[in-house]
Amino acid sequence: MTSNDPFSLIDTSVAHPARRYDYWLGGKDNFAADRASGDAIEKIYPHIRTSAQQNRQFLRRVVRYLVTEAGIRQFLDVGTGLPTAGNTHEVAQEVAAECRIAYVDNDPLVMVHARALLTSSAQGKTDYIEADVREPRAILASTAPGGTLDLTQPVAVLLVAVLHFIPDDAVAEAAVKTLVNAMVPGSYLVVSHATDDLMAPDSVQALADGGHVSRADTTLRSRKQVEGFFAGLDMVEPGLQIVSKWRPDPGAEHLPDEHMSVYGGVGRVP
Repeated sequence: MTSNDPFSLIDTSVAHPARRYDYWLGGKDNFAADRASGDAIEKIYPHIRTSAQQNRQFLRRVVRYLVTEAGIRQFLDVGTGLPTAGNTHEVAQEVAAECRIAYVDNDPLVMVHARALLTSSAQGKTDYIEADVREPRAILASTAPGGTLDLTQPVAVLLVAVLHFIPDDAVAEAAVKTLVNAMVPGSYLVVSHATDDLMAPDSVQALADGGHVSRADTTLRSRKQVEGFFAGLDMVEPGLQIVSKWRPDPGAEHLPDEHMSVYGGVGRVP
């Protein structure tokens, strides 16, 4: 007998990336397995919480830039993750209340929280699409004419800390290409992605050996590989950077490069 309760689909005995990320951000929507996995990774790479928090701040700065400087009013946020302070629609609609945001995720817990907590401004609109980033055509099919997003107008596609959950390079590249090809000129692609470029060699080896805590669900890619997702796009200055260096806020704390394990960048569709 199939249950209509989405919580019945959640296995709390196995660590889940979204809940582990929530734990690193100081959230409450996580379980013992998520915390154990998060602690195991942190033991190997002590700066993981800093990287996670800086990635979240990168998202907020990018959204502010896209609304205030690029004039974007539509966002397709793929791989939303669990809601926390400063979600895409909150940042965007604080600047321009008419912004429209479509959140995409395939995790039942994420969708339950999203529908309950991610409420739009009166002037704008927020929608939720249950789909997988590995099936971009299904995502695009859900943005039907008359829906939340109008794909005949510029859209920002946000792939923040999601592509590293696709181990197959070809599948990840195809997903990005399919989404970008559906966007009109003047649209933007935002990507942040985990890397081991700046980690100490012993940490890299320990993560590789400890697949049960990280490699099982995360594929770390090099700067060159992440740059490949922006092929054919015009990079917004300062290009692909570790997330703490992408247009930092005035007075932001300077962090050593080796404390970062996430690249971030923004590309414009010409």
